[in-house]
Amino acid sequence: MKTTSRAFALAGIAALALASCGTPPEETAGGGSDAGGASTDYKACMVSDSGGWDDKSFNESSHTGLLNAEEKLGIETQEAESTTDSDFAPNINNMVTEGCDLIITVGFLLAPATGAAAQANEGTDFAIVDSTAQDADGNPIELDNVKPLEFDTAQAAFLAGYLAAGMTETGKVATYGGMDIPTVTIFMDGYVDGVAHYNETHGTEVEVLGWNKETQTGSIVGTFEDQSKGKAVSDEFYSAGADIVMPVAGPVGAGTLASAKEGDDRMVIWVDADGFETNAADPDAQATILTSVMKEMTVAVEDVITGAAGGEFDPTPYVGTLENGGVGLAPFHDFEDDVPAELVTELETLKQEIIDGTVVVESEASPAGA
Repeated sequence: MKTTSRAFALAGIAALALASCGTPPEETAGGGSDAGGASTDYKACMVSDSGGWDDKSFNESSHTGLLNAEEKLGIETQEAESTTDSDFAPNINNMVTEGCDLIITVGFLLAPATGAAAQANEGTDFAIVDSTAQDADGNPIELDNVKPLEFDTAQAAFLAGYLAAGMTETGKVATYGGMDIPTVTIFMDGYVDGVAHYNETHGTEVEVLGWNKETQTGSIVGTFEDQSKGKAVSDEFYSAGADIVMPVAGPVGAGTLASAKEGDDRMVIWVDADGFETNAADPDAQATILTSVMKEMTVAVEDVITGAAGGEFDPTPYVGTLENGGVGLAPFHDFEDDVPAELVTELETLKQEIIDGTVVVESEASPAGA
């Protein structure tokens, strides 16, 4: 790998990184009432996707937002962990029965159950991470008591694809998804386009294995739970010559980390949370993580709870972007000395070009208003 000065790399990281504990973006998720305005008898509740709270990804990040709000506001909280899709509706309905003032559901797959519960319980507020509410046929619906918390992760994944193309030594990188749903394919679309933009800019021919944006087909393992499938598909990618793999599959991504640890010069790009931080118990896994495509779900969840607890629930959709700080790249951590200074500068410039609209990032899965 190319080597550059620590100072340059750290400067680039500071510009690109999104600190999960930092100040919420200006375009906040829920009205921004401070803790002083919250009622201590307020009850905020959360229902997970089937990956569970310790998925080191979107469930865990959202759950952290709930815990942060509980600690800062002194409110009551309750949570329900789903293990299968059939748990979604019963878990949500149980939260209603338990008297929750706000119920946050985590993930696109909970959209129909969220829509049904919200329509049946107009006096309860809901928020859903990564989706709008949906009707029984899967059609998006707007409800006065449901706030969507969505993220245009194609923008940040575009940067990740550009980075991967600039860092590969083999000329091949890869990605795969857990399930064929918009909140997964949006990452893969952005990643593919970022690689293509690097190729166009530098006259290179870096190849992406695992996803064809034009046909919307590729490697989908069909699960967010079976890590062995993540290991198997990643083994195939690395054996085929890819040296960087981006899993978009929640806990299944642990299989990619296991595969990466078995070979030299294998890298991983994590998604949703900062994978280096969430895999702190496994230094060998950390050593493979080049960066992560971040969704600031912790901040968005905490903020919508803060606003609602202070009497300012607002159903207007929140869309996280590079501009408002809702998405971005995590620090390079162990790779901070390996990312060339010129590539860091290009990423900084590219980020601003996306914000300015000079470079347009498009995905069929991007949320409305992105």
